[in-house]
Amino acid sequence: MSRSVDFARLDLKDALDLAILIEDEAQERYEEFAEQMEVHHTADAAKFYRFMAENEAKHGAELAARRKVFFGDAPTRMSRSMLWDVEAPEYDKARAFMSPRKALEVALESEIKAHDYFTAALPFLSDPDVKALFTELQGDEVEHKALVQAELAKLPPEPEIDVEDLVDEPVGQ
Repeated sequence: MSRSVDFARLDLKDALDLAILIEDEAQERYEEFAEQMEVHHTADAAKFYRFMAENEAKHGAELAARRKVFFGDAPTRMSRSMLWDVEAPEYDKARAFMSPRKALEVALESEIKAHDYFTAALPFLSDPDVKALFTELQGDEVEHKALVQAELAKLPPEPEIDVEDLVDEPVGQ
């Protein structure tokens, strides 16, 4: 979701800055999830979240390089306070003992969420360069979604027992 982004007034520099912030937020969240999975000895899920963090970092670096070519070191008017969980997985999605399938399903939700964000913004964009960038980003999310779906297709089905049913509830001390 976006806070205080007036899509009709976005110029290309602002749009690139916003896209970079979205990638940074997603990268950081995937890194946090990977660390959580490592603490819970859920190596396969941690490995996948590291992979996703690397992808987000790579995409963010590509956008930053593009911004540098067009706008040099011009200051940004965009800030993280203007967005929340655009592409980043929601905090409550990480679970102890998460299976690789569950980790992939969380990533798939995030890619769909990002696609929906760019799709919803398109009708409000007035600058043709910004519209072209958002259309490109929308297409990138379709590719990312396909990548995650391909990985999901390789996995065996989930066991009948959900590990969440075996996790103890927190107790008061």
